[in-house]
Amino acid sequence: MNDLENRCLNYAVRVRKFVMQCPKNIPNYEDSKQIVRSSGSIVANYIEANESLGDKDKVMRLKISRKEAKETIYWLTIMKETNPELRTTIEELINEANELKNILSSIINKLEKH
Repeated sequence: MNDLENRCLNYAVRVRKFVMQCPKNIPNYEDSKQIVRSSGSIVANYIEANESLGDKDKVMRLKISRKEAKETIYWLTIMKETNPELRTTIEELINEANELKNILSSIINKLEKH
């Protein structure tokens, strides 16, 4: 497991631990399901990218991973607005998703230049 894969995996775990601490209500339940799926897909698609069949396949899977990071940010932003008491934790999770998105974008840009 490489460093970025490990970082993505740790992020998905952190998101799940956060979700388990959220107040139990219908909006949080529905938003949490989306966040759990998209945060897990970041690492799942990154792993698939590293097992790719070629550069085009790798770039496509990395773009999906980046898209899932963007989706995670979206759902977390909604939760931040509806759960002000969790703002600090959510902002930390959003910042990490942004960093992962930027790292993935950098890798994609390098691969597309070749």
